Amino acid sequence: MSDKIKVMIVDDSSLVRQSLKSILELDPEIEVISSAGDPIIAMEKLKIDTPDVIMLDIEMPRMDGITFLKMIMNSRPIPVIICSSLAGKGTHETISALEFGAVDIITKPKMGLVEFFEESKILIIDSVKAASKVRFNLIAGKRNHPGMNAIVSGKEAGRLPEQTAARGMEKIIAVGASTGGTEALRIFLQGMPAGSPGMVIVQHMPEYYTMAFAQRLNGLCSMEVKEASDQDDVLRGRALIAPGNMHTIIKRSGTGYKVEVKDGPLVSRHRPSVNMLFRSAAKLAGPRAIGVIMTGMGDDGAQGMLEMKNAGAYTIAQDEGSCVVFGMPMEAIKLGAVKKILPLGEIAGEVLRNI
Repeated sequence: MSDKIKVMIVDDSSLVRQSLKSILELDPEIEVISSAGDPIIAMEKLKIDTPDVIMLDIEMPRMDGITFLKMIMNSRPIPVIICSSLAGKGTHETISALEFGAVDIITKPKMGLVEFFEESKILIIDSVKAASKVRFNLIAGKRNHPGMNAIVSGKEAGRLPEQTAARGMEKIIAVGASTGGTEALRIFLQGMPAGSPGMVIVQHMPEYYTMAFAQRLNGLCSMEVKEASDQDDVLRGRALIAPGNMHTIIKRSGTGYKVEVKDGPLVSRHRPSVNMLFRSAAKLAGPRAIGVIMTGMGDDGAQGMLEMKNAGAYTIAQDEGSCVVFGMPMEAIKLGAVKKILPLGEIAGEVLRNI
């Protein structure tokens, strides 16, 4: 029996199927066991061999990827990575795939652009490895989020401590997440009242999709949620989400803060990088900052959270039981960077008690 991660690729483009296979099999831990030009063919191949991860296109003949995704999640859940084009009218539809159980979104490689292709190799392989570690509640067909119902749907949220208005004007919250983070952030943000301190978030997600993600959250949460633009003010009642493929850091602005959104090399294998955000919070806000690290693969954010803690910030990690992938929080905990470890449904309340 092979210990390799078994992958199925479902895409109507033979060029994309071959490109993804070539990228993935550069890693000795990954094996592409099958590919299919549409979901109908894929369903037949699933009867023969079950992969650990499925890479799935959205727009395909005979059956679209979203319909196929729903069928998988309702029958025998398998971690699915949506492999979609960079942008277009289907962006919001692709984001909705995360609600239906997809664990990640990656962009199809731009053939001919060597630098992009080299970076994509790292991101694609990392995404597959993260997806292979995702845990499902097999009865419900959903990713494992104990405490998910701790925050009710809609715009209801907890209350701010009464003294916050007086003493918390310069508080700032920095949050990092990756695989599984889209739903974790929804739950967390729905627990934060409209007047909460300003927040800056790094969620590993491709460019163009972060805007649609922010717009979705803005309609669900009491706080204003928007994709960060360069020099945006970090304001009470506002959560800024780092744009995909751009680093986002905190800058001091008078008695408050702004964000700087900029290009640059990958940091901790990512752009945007949680480490860059956390390090800027440590340097500029110190004890006035709260850091939260959530579900995700790898160690991005661990070192930055240690710097935050050493600077006097209050630091929180999501616990293993409520993580889709207990990678980033685990690495921060191992470094001694975390003051409090909590289930997802309790993180908002803990933040509110410490602002």
